[in-house]
Amino acid sequence: MYDLDTRKRALALVAQGFSQNSVSKQTGISRGAIRAWLKRIEPLGYSRGAECPRCSKTPRPLADPAAYSYLLGLYLGDGCISLGKKGVYSLRIACADAWPGLIDACVEAVRSARPTNKVNRVRSPGCQYVTSSSKHWPCLFPQHGPGKKHNRKIQLASWQQHIVDAHPWEFIRGLIHSDGCRITNWTTRLVRGERKRYEYPRYFFTNKSDDIRKLFSDTLTAVGVEWTTLARGGSPLNISVARRASVALMDAHVGPKY
Repeated sequence: MYDLDTRKRALALVAQGFSQNSVSKQTGISRGAIRAWLKRIEPLGYSRGAECPRCSKTPRPLADPAAYSYLLGLYLGDGCISLGKKGVYSLRIACADAWPGLIDACVEAVRSARPTNKVNRVRSPGCQYVTSSSKHWPCLFPQHGPGKKHNRKIQLASWQQHIVDAHPWEFIRGLIHSDGCRITNWTTRLVRGERKRYEYPRYFFTNKSDDIRKLFSDTLTAVGVEWTTLARGGSPLNISVARRASVALMDAHVGPKY
């Protein structure tokens, strides 16, 4: 019986465009086995639960914590988890059509978190939903719960906080890619008696959840980015980064959406 890694390597060759016959000759694996793996990659008796790093008897580190930190930011901003049939949960992250590179990055992050589960792109007017089904999304995102995120307590588990501490820029990038933006502001000022237009870049992050805004601002502070809170309609919904040195830091590690 071939192990799961061997099966993944064979299917990766098929995904690269090699024919099943060619892959069979390269690897020594029969074409019949490769065809069967295209329908089901796991060996018979293989337990999907056993491969979840948070479901193990002794929880183990995630395979790609940097990708998870980015995905965590995306989920807290524009993601949701819903329970479907047979106890399977669906992760769904909304991504605007205007940013195709962001959609690709989201797909890769989801795939990294659950490499044995399919990742789909579901089209909707003006956006695509990156979706994936697994019994283990609540294990990876314990912030899941009933109702909207801004109506309930959002707090990172200790293992999540360790990942964010180790990969803060990925977390910040995920939050900006979901509920943030980089824009060019302008104002006017007098220069030698003449009023001139002055433009400057700044970053905004907008979220109704006080907890999620605090996670964002605390992480900014940890990496040396200065920020301010801006109220909208009497509510402190926006976090702004406008100081030149801080914008330069954000540009170096985050940059505009793409």
